[in-house]
Amino acid sequence: MNIRYLLVLLLAGSALSNIASAQTAPAKSKRPNIIFILSDDHAYQAIGAYGNKIAKTPNIDRLANEGALFKNAIVTNAICGPSRATFLTGKYSHKNGYPLNEQKFDTDQQLFPSLLQEAGYQTAWLGKWHLGNLPKGFDYYNILNAQGQYYNPDFISSARDTTRIEGYVTNIITQLATQWIDKRDNSKPFFLVVGEKATHREWFPDLPDLGAYDDITFPLPSTFYDSYETRLAAKDQDMTIDKTMVLTDDLKVHADYDLSAEELKQEREALIKKLFGNSRPTAAQEKAIDKILKGGMYRRFNPEQKRVFSAYYNKITADFDEKKLKGKALVEWKFQRYMKDYLATANSLDRNIGKLLDYLDQTGLAENTVVIYASDNGFYLGEHGWFDKRFIYEESLHVPLVVRYPKVVKAGSVVNGIVLNNDWGPTVLDIAGLQTPAAMQGRSFLPLLKDEATAKDWRKDAYYHYYEFPRPHHVHPHFGIRSDRYTLARFYGEINSWELFDLQKDPQQLHNIYGTKAAEAITADLKLRLKKLIGQYEDTEALKIFGEKI
Repeated sequence: MNIRYLLVLLLAGSALSNIASAQTAPAKSKRPNIIFILSDDHAYQAIGAYGNKIAKTPNIDRLANEGALFKNAIVTNAICGPSRATFLTGKYSHKNGYPLNEQKFDTDQQLFPSLLQEAGYQTAWLGKWHLGNLPKGFDYYNILNAQGQYYNPDFISSARDTTRIEGYVTNIITQLATQWIDKRDNSKPFFLVVGEKATHREWFPDLPDLGAYDDITFPLPSTFYDSYETRLAAKDQDMTIDKTMVLTDDLKVHADYDLSAEELKQEREALIKKLFGNSRPTAAQEKAIDKILKGGMYRRFNPEQKRVFSAYYNKITADFDEKKLKGKALVEWKFQRYMKDYLATANSLDRNIGKLLDYLDQTGLAENTVVIYASDNGFYLGEHGWFDKRFIYEESLHVPLVVRYPKVVKAGSVVNGIVLNNDWGPTVLDIAGLQTPAAMQGRSFLPLLKDEATAKDWRKDAYYHYYEFPRPHHVHPHFGIRSDRYTLARFYGEINSWELFDLQKDPQQLHNIYGTKAAEAITADLKLRLKKLIGQYEDTEALKIFGEKI
């Protein structure tokens, strides 16, 4: 045989062998990157894609236009830390051991990012973590200390060092995110959580966003002066704009940027009163309070930040003093200031989402990167006269959820199925080609994303359980069921009561129809379904409280 011909055959055979090998081996390099942007207290009703005509959210709206918008994304316990624990574990609070804020989350239990690591993904968490412990399951982290600060925040890195970084927190988190992506091993896919501080109380906008909504007069929600008739727990809460929202802390009226020792002492006592009422904190709690005061927001400003920030709010203070407001005029002024600061703080959040999307475009990563946006819980923007979250009612239960998955999810899709935050982790695993562990209580909603019409046996009802009482907002513990039409809730502890709402006839949940003759049949049916969910999720505390033969 001709030697040249033999060489050609050998080379051709080698090439064919390589092609065959490439077709049969797992295409690890083609597995999608996944970025999960998790904001804090960002209300779905503050987003253009969810119908808000005033808020400036072009980049979240872009994600919705290029991907899928979820209409019934809800959380299992509407509070910050527990929501993150549910995300990481795929379990309800009673199973992951983190039902309340300000505890130490058990990071030794199974967390889905560890499974991604084992499968060859690079993992990172940047920004707000707020779980009382350092992260596990991540190759790299750089997290805010506790709640974090809006200006010149402290970060704790995976090297265990704490560094104060000059600037505005949302901008810094985006910079950290793009820097990490730049430095990663680009032969492997990555999973990145971008944990935003915004829009958490006390709503400090970035300097360019101060006054962004000052020319707007926000319409009062129709339920702003809710009297809470037939809803005992709603009447007993402590989260109203009228009585709970603080002029100095929340709305920056007469905020003193250079406190004297005596003023600092007064502020300390006021904070203790706010947090503990007539009780006194423990020694450890007093130490934590002193740390908060010494590192307070106003005392973190550099001279230029303080100059711009104080100049803006001094004008607000002067306007407030001139008006001499009382009664309804005062509470409505507080609502207007709340909305202006809240949405101005959200401006930077949305702008930085845009920066991240532009970065993905510029680096060529966009077409193989799934981008998910969600908030840890919903939030009240004056509905029922409230701010904060916690209740099973729609504004706090319901969260924004948007997913862009190029070439898989049809642009402009709308998903109506009920999805929970314990589904988030299983969905990320599914996108990465991994199975959901049996111990996780959520399930992947990827089938809904691909084709909701063909998704089989999707849930019809969601289970909810909230625990934190009495501080900080005196929202009584409760559990319940939320279907596509009804919400049934059982409050327990100091208040023992049932509430039932027909979301079709009463979407604002003003009329508790529990105990009415017309609601007897649906009440009995919902109780059966609720008890089934309690058993399915093994919530023994709720089952004991339920205590009815039905």
